Amino acid sequence: MATNKKILEQMLREPNNVRYSDLLKICEAFFGKPRQSGTSHTIFKTPWLGDPRINIQNDKGKAKAYQVRQVLLAIDKLKERENEH
Repeated sequence: MATNKKILEQMLREPNNVRYSDLLKICEAFFGKPRQSGTSHTIFKTPWLGDPRINIQNDKGKAKAYQVRQVLLAIDKLKERENEH
């Protein structure tokens, strides 16, 4: 089982080669349980309005690269907000 740090490194290095289950694990670690799941989209609540939104899809076991990049942007924004306070 990959650690969150290793998954994040993989996401940065190869956003087009990330397993959906790994992306889901990272989203839950940073944003909590999804507010919607069970449909084609899994949506996470963020402490801000607007983009980047956290909306991920399972594409035959893989995460979509643009969604991986959106999650990385959201994590950066979350860290910035934490540093401001």
